[in-house]
Amino acid sequence: MTTQQQHVNWKKILDQAGSYPLEAFKFVREGLSYTADRVHEQHEDDDVAELDRHVTGQQLCLGLRDYAIWQYGLMAPAVLEHWNILRTDDFGRIVFAMIDAGLMSKTADDTIDDFRAIFDFHEAFSREELLARISAG
Repeated sequence: MTTQQQHVNWKKILDQAGSYPLEAFKFVREGLSYTADRVHEQHEDDDVAELDRHVTGQQLCLGLRDYAIWQYGLMAPAVLEHWNILRTDDFGRIVFAMIDAGLMSKTADDTIDDFRAIFDFHEAFSREELLARISAG
């Protein structure tokens, strides 16, 4: 654990963001790494792996969708709903709460609007869509 992580005021972050549990923040942090790896196709032997790994709000939303399905399979929509994540705007609120706390960074062009209505959760996490994504692997 880094010194920064030891001094994080999670209560303040959770209060600021809304009704999301700590697990939702952990999921978004892990999902960000998952998304950046996929977007930038980084490999362990890549000498420039840590250069610019920025992803847009849209890319992150799509990556979090895929990460949820990869992690939780058919249970993905139930897990996200349990964490009060019901639309892509919720991802944005969590991300910007972590940005405000200094746990994530953004560019001058990034706004919370970048997370607005990227996809419909009912469609993206429908049984048919889940089965198609799971089988595509």
